[in-house]
This record gives sequence, C-alpha cells and structure tokens, in this order.
Amino acid sequence: MTDMNHVFLIGRLTRDLGADERSFAYVGNGQMARANISIAVNRSKKEGEQWVDEVNYFDITIWGRTAENLKQYLLKGKQIAVDGYLKQDRWQKDGQNFSKVVVVANSVQLLGGKSEGGQASGGAPRFQPKASSEAQGQYGVSSSPSDDGFPEDIPF
Repeated sequence: MTDMNHVFLIGRLTRDLGADERSFAYVGNGQMARANISIAVNRSKKEGEQWVDEVNYFDITIWGRTAENLKQYLLKGKQIAVDGYLKQDRWQKDGQNFSKVVVVANSVQLLGGKSEGGQASGGAPRFQPKASSEAQGQYGVSSSPSDDGFPEDIPF
C-alpha cells in the first residue's frame, strides 16, 4: 500500500496577511513569494448532554503566484478552503530538538462573505498550480467551481 499525505481544511484567517514581516516575504533571492497564515477551524462535539465548540489552529504556507495573488484578499476573519499536504519542519536550537507541522497549500479557495459594499461575494477565484510541467512551482488562477459557463443574463 502506498503512503498518503492529503489535507483539506475550511476555516477562518486568524490575522491579516502582512500583519507582520514574517507572514509575507520573497525568498530565494527574491524569486519566490511565500505567505504564512493561520486559520481557525471550529468543531462541535458533545460533552455530556450539551454541545461545545472546539477550536483548532493550523499554520498554512502558500507559495509562488498564489501567495502574491491572494495577498490583498487574506484578511482576518475571511473564510478559506485549503487543499494541501502536511510538512514537518525540524531544527535544533541551543542543543534542543524542535519540530513543527504545517500545511503546504496546493490550492486555496476564497469562500463567501461580505465585500466592502456589504454585498455577498460569490464566485470567488480558486488559486492553484498551473497544470503544465513547465510551470511547476508557478501558480495561477482558475475559474471558480460555481462558474458554469452560462451568461449572467439568463432569466432563471
């Protein structure tokens, strides 16, 4: 049997992207954008006779053009869907071993919510890697799954 490492999360951003200098940067001599975000994912569970909410926080790393394209949209409280994989970072400091598990995003979907004008936003773009092998490591924008190809002026 082959190994599997796949994660799909829906949650809300815990802070604005760019809120601190570590959350968005260009690495590798300024060649590749990297965004580090954190999302809160709520889960209800039953304790005794009542339901209680449990919150889990997950660190997400977004690379390349996806990070650049999403920079202006990733604001605290915004709900997003992340499809990716787990990556464990290990390091030593002062003779002690440390490790941290992060989610590396393959694609990020901006989910509904209120826009600045108070209108509900729908049909948000999906940011994911381009399919071509020459663009490996580069990210682009594909249409939303709600984009069914029909013009908006159809009266039904």
